[in-house]
Amino acid sequence: MENQSSISEFFLRGVSALPEQQQLFFRIFLCMYLVTLTGNLLIILAISSDPQLHTPMYFFLANLSFVDMGLISSTVPKMLVNVHTEHHTISYAGCLAQMYFFLMFGDLDSFFLAVMAYDRYVAICHPLHYPTVMSPRVCILLLALCWALTHIVALTHTLLVARLSFCVVGEIAHFFCDITPVLKLSCSDTHVNELIVFALGGTVLIVPFICIVVSYFHIVGAILRVQTPGGRGKAFSTCSSHVCVVCVFYGTLFSAYLCPPSAASAEKDIVAAVMYTVVTPMLNPFIYSLRNKDMKGAINRLLSSRTLFLLDRVIATSNEKT
Repeated sequence: MENQSSISEFFLRGVSALPEQQQLFFRIFLCMYLVTLTGNLLIILAISSDPQLHTPMYFFLANLSFVDMGLISSTVPKMLVNVHTEHHTISYAGCLAQMYFFLMFGDLDSFFLAVMAYDRYVAICHPLHYPTVMSPRVCILLLALCWALTHIVALTHTLLVARLSFCVVGEIAHFFCDITPVLKLSCSDTHVNELIVFALGGTVLIVPFICIVVSYFHIVGAILRVQTPGGRGKAFSTCSSHVCVVCVFYGTLFSAYLCPPSAASAEKDIVAAVMYTVVTPMLNPFIYSLRNKDMKGAINRLLSSRTLFLLDRVIATSNEKT
């Protein structure tokens, strides 16, 4: 029996097992990938170029956009290459690397959403202490803590999978190397891995979600105590975009990992994975830009300045030629 040292690659089933649907999914996912990169890059450039948006809320939003770009880039490009070349394989080392980056960016998404909820809690419930509590030093420390914790979690899962033996080159029933489908291919004892997945995975998923729920419980209480309708509307508007993103992200995660398995659990897991690895990163820029006047204004100013810059370059180039 071969062990992991002689296993050079795995097969990825992909989004669909039907060959006639592969090219259709290739076009759809390529468009979604390009839209996601463009939208999140616009968010980052707009925030970094507009001094009015140099606040903790938009600082974490820019980092969330970067993480969304990393999350979708950890899975979709390899899937597109496999569909285009018609070779649905991934190397053993590539599978472990993909697993690490997917877990790290996915956990970062969860942690950043919790940090952003805490930021809104401080801003609404303790506005006088906000500059002190959410100082630049604190924001950087929170950012570093999120990266450190998610790196440890992702590295733990990856190293535990690396110690397993794989007797044959098997097919991963997914379009990327998610940890659960990979564990099903191992001929080693995976009880430790499953225990760590349950413990760490549950902690990374549930603890940030509880922090978000507790934060918004206090936020809603504080908003209801506001006497003026205008003040309530402004407070709700600052949280509505974040609430929409939280609902989409955690809704798909809970449906994938907390619902009981069924006969169609593999197909359900793929659909849920597409939602939180592809659809959610694509929707986040639209949710934040369409429901936030400051973001819309910053993006319009960014696009206008870039357009004027390109026009100036075109005019200058034409003048030099003439």
